[in-house]
Amino acid sequence: MNENCKVLKNNKSIAVIGISRNISRTSTSIAHYLKRNGYDVVGVNPNTSFSKSGDIVVYNDLKEIPHKIDIVNVFRKSEDIPSLIDDILGVGPNVLWLQLGIRNDVAVEPVRKAGIKVIQDTCIMVEHSYCF
Repeated sequence: MNENCKVLKNNKSIAVIGISRNISRTSTSIAHYLKRNGYDVVGVNPNTSFSKSGDIVVYNDLKEIPHKIDIVNVFRKSEDIPSLIDDILGVGPNVLWLQLGIRNDVAVEPVRKAGIKVIQDTCIMVEHSYCF
């Protein structure tokens, strides 16, 4: 079993940063895919005033989530990653997962140094479908 499969097997609570109320958006469809596959999924989107995306509760920021998050899964531009780092370090997930096309080696370095596993430029849904 590869490392990403181990991550997905051993971590069941996922916060999706950048979820949209539009179900046809990739962030939302992947969040619902993960929920259908047994994960506890919440959304994070500070730019909207919605509290749910289907059956997924959406928060304004990571710090509002009232329970431990295992994986922070990010759907934001690579250049937006630095603005997320303090909140990610504050909630202390086991894993920071940047979706396909998202990579910022400099910004994630403090996360790595804090002992949080970092996966970049990889689709969590593709990895899940490969693993299970």
